[in-house]
Amino acid sequence: MAVPFAREIGSIQTEPATTKRAGLFDMHFYFFMTLLIAVVVVYGFSHTIGKNLIHPAIPRPSILYVHAAVFSGWLVFFILQSTLIRTHNVAVHRRLGWYGLAHGIAIPTIGFPTAVIMGRFNLLHNLDPDAFANLLIPCFDMFAFSIPFALAICWRKRPEFHRRLILMATCALTAASFGRFPPNILPPVIFYSGVDLLILLGVVRDLIVNRSVHRVYLIGLPALLIGQTVVMYTAVRHLAWWMKLANSILG
Repeated sequence: MAVPFAREIGSIQTEPATTKRAGLFDMHFYFFMTLLIAVVVVYGFSHTIGKNLIHPAIPRPSILYVHAAVFSGWLVFFILQSTLIRTHNVAVHRRLGWYGLAHGIAIPTIGFPTAVIMGRFNLLHNLDPDAFANLLIPCFDMFAFSIPFALAICWRKRPEFHRRLILMATCALTAASFGRFPPNILPPVIFYSGVDLLILLGVVRDLIVNRSVHRVYLIGLPALLIGQTVVMYTAVRHLAWWMKLANSILG
């Protein structure tokens, strides 16, 4: 199985021929994105990791550390797979793809219970007065990762779909990082715009290299924007239907 960004060797070229400049941009783009995402994650979590994970005033549930390890491991894997493609180690890249499948499944498997357990923890210790409303955000983020990831697995033999879907799935995981940016850089109510800007870089790449936007972005990005808008409106407005459901989940 090919995970991120493999091109089928010997396959018929499915995208328009590119200029030399566009070809260089195409060659470096996905590796650049892996590094940019890593920078976003490190910067965002650098503002909270000390007081929340390393030296918490109140010991955090163990599942939070497992979640952090799984999330960090995915980023390392994401960078490794892109590096293997850039160094033409496609065979190794594909063999590691089966590990990527298991790791990708682990993200929502750990992510959903972590959101619930941390919501209960925050309520118990009065750390988040909006815990009921905010529960919707990490739950949505798990869906925003899982749907493109599942589609990427289904279309693993269609590289131009696969690599864009893996990129979108990984970008979705940066929401928690953007949510930790200082408010003078990125106001909390619009932190999802950081995720969208990362994906828009993929759109720009398509316009430069292919002079058209791939269907993954044409369908996936608007769907993501609609979901983000609904989630933020529901959380900020404390809509009754969600508050009732969250109360039943968190007890």
